Amino acid sequence: MRFLLASVALAAIASAASAAPPQLTAAQRTAAHAMFEHVVNMPTVIGRHKVPEMAEYLAGQLKAAGFPAADVHVVPYHTGSATTGDDETAALIVRWRSGNAAAKPILLMGHMDVVEAKREDSTTDPFVLTERDGYYYGRGTIDMKDGITAITQSLINLRAAGFKPRRDIVVLFTGDEETNGIGAKKGATEWLDMLGHPEFGLNADGGGGGFNADKSPAGFTMQTAEKTFAGYTLTVRNRGGHSSKPRKDNAIYSLAHALDKIEAYRFTPVLSETTRAYFAGRAKLEKGPLGDAMRRWLANQNDGEAADMIEASESEVGLTRTRCVPTRLFAGHADNALPQLATAMINCRIFPGVEPDAIKAEVEKIVADPTVVVTRNDDNPASLASPLRPDVTAAYTNAIHALHPGSPVFPEMSTGASDARPFRVAGVPVYGVNGAWVQVPIDFRAHGKDERIPVQSLYDNVVHWQLMLRDLAGK
Repeated sequence: MRFLLASVALAAIASAASAAPPQLTAAQRTAAHAMFEHVVNMPTVIGRHKVPEMAEYLAGQLKAAGFPAADVHVVPYHTGSATTGDDETAALIVRWRSGNAAAKPILLMGHMDVVEAKREDSTTDPFVLTERDGYYYGRGTIDMKDGITAITQSLINLRAAGFKPRRDIVVLFTGDEETNGIGAKKGATEWLDMLGHPEFGLNADGGGGGFNADKSPAGFTMQTAEKTFAGYTLTVRNRGGHSSKPRKDNAIYSLAHALDKIEAYRFTPVLSETTRAYFAGRAKLEKGPLGDAMRRWLANQNDGEAADMIEASESEVGLTRTRCVPTRLFAGHADNALPQLATAMINCRIFPGVEPDAIKAEVEKIVADPTVVVTRNDDNPASLASPLRPDVTAAYTNAIHALHPGSPVFPEMSTGASDARPFRVAGVPVYGVNGAWVQVPIDFRAHGKDERIPVQSLYDNVVHWQLMLRDLAGK
């Protein structure tokens, strides 16, 4: 999800670094490539039973690098549902002990599973890492085996260099983020003791950045919030009858009228700490009507017209408010019968801090029809935003500027979801701080055809995580 908002440039948070960007050694590049190739070539899709194998491989690499076996755990667990199927998957939990019991650990997060990909849908085999034209192609190159490789290799490189963390570093790689997110829920509850009750988390499934086609920086994002994923079903039941005798009370018509109302409705615009900082940066560089609308809205949060203009932009959609949209429809049972049942699934992405039950009540008011019954499809709690911690913000900014001097850096609220949500709900702030970069917008291919990442981006990401950890765990 992490590259969805990196399509625009914002003002830099810190001044550009003047030193030459740090790089991996030839041996470190070779090791990172070998690990990346190994994990991308594993089809860690639900139902293929490859996630435990990937977890064991990474565990073996860490143990071979000197991490004690007693601190490296492959934890099997079960995930599944009626829609995604059942699967035995696994998490990897690693603890690099510092000996400092007074400081809570830093949690490093990512997920090993990927979305399914078919060979016929891509120009290369999605589950064979292919290097071509300066890119690595393959499923998971962006979402998010680059981050898994970068975190793992950074830990190996730091240990080999003699780095001694001053607080524990804990790793949690889950196995079902793309489906049910059970691993993250377990991590934020029953596995918290094993994770040492971390002070905060750094998520590789968030953040990152991009460059425009002319090589100019498009900016890097630090994800501090994400919307709540919630589903609702609109149901209309009717006594039906023969289609040759139509009546005014038609289930499909009633449902269609309700959907028309949802389409026309605009939820109240909201500015949070994260989105205010985001739009403040955007407004400094955005020209024309869109930039004017941003400046108007920042000056007057009640300027709904300005917020609507921002929301109408494809690059900014979903950032000003809660959004709900129909995603599935079902109606009728025969060509020659009036429908007795019509249903629509409504997917809502709710602004952080707003309870899904409150949105259910609002949808009922929007529909304003007692024949249309609104029900919730899940029990997801409201997502919470992480505060803009100065130490994490500075570490991320410094790492980005060490590698990409002068590039804009800014916070973001993701419109999608990640493993961060259960931890934020449990009181553990999480920050999406990955350092990978792509070309904007042609490389926005996560979950799609020919997913790819620039070759140099992979190696920069390893360096990025080394810099982040030295900054946050070495002081």
